[in-house]
Amino acid sequence: MKTFLALLAFLTQAGVHVERVAIPAQDGATLDAALVLPDGAPRGLPVVALHGCGGPVATRDGSWAVLLARAGHIVLLPDSFGSRGLGSQCREKQREVRPSHTRRDDAIAAATWLQHRPGTPAGGVALIGWSNGGGTTLFTSAQRPDLPPGLFRRFVAFYPGCATESRDPDWRPSGPLMILVGANDDWTPAAPCQALAARFPGQITLRVYPDSWHDFDVPDRPVRERTGLATPPSGTGVAHAGTNDAARADALAVVPAFLDSGG
Repeated sequence: MKTFLALLAFLTQAGVHVERVAIPAQDGATLDAALVLPDGAPRGLPVVALHGCGGPVATRDGSWAVLLARAGHIVLLPDSFGSRGLGSQCREKQREVRPSHTRRDDAIAAATWLQHRPGTPAGGVALIGWSNGGGTTLFTSAQRPDLPPGLFRRFVAFYPGCATESRDPDWRPSGPLMILVGANDDWTPAAPCQALAARFPGQITLRVYPDSWHDFDVPDRPVRERTGLATPPSGTGVAHAGTNDAARADALAVVPAFLDSGG
């Protein structure tokens, strides 16, 4: 909850129009969410944005919401963890809320709520996620019979764990997908994402940034070693995370262009 309140405070201080809204989840929970509206009539795809394993990161998630809202997009940021009384899940090996199940359901519920909200442009939404939220984006993007047809138009996954999808011969994206990852990432390595993108050259756009680690698009966060993490593939619990200014600048340019090319 603290991270969500920090996100609301960041958005308020940024001067955008933000509302705190409640979204019914499929498991009976109620999702706290921040709804960020552009000045004037919205244009382009509405966006659902999914936080990482630590919950919303105000400076990253909020900065992206401000950028996209100022470009005309409606942005909805649901909190899957704080809404269920959970804190950071980065150190938890046995997670109650996982990308492949509850978070996927949350993404669908949030997108459905946003699409039916009065004033939201019709025609589907875009889904963006960071890290754990990026993994949720991959799970949600998969072609499955229970994915509501036409709900999602575009998908953007920042430094997701691509290993599961790269090993699954039946996985394929249901729409255009952009993946952005650091070449040095030792938390969610680039190699599985490269293998996945090679299978779908017409559907997956891959950006691998040199000299970049996890969280490369978080503003003003020096690269540091993080310990006690649950999911680094090394098994040591150690990974690095922090800003790469060049990678962040490129992402800030290519992601909006990718979204705009989808409607």
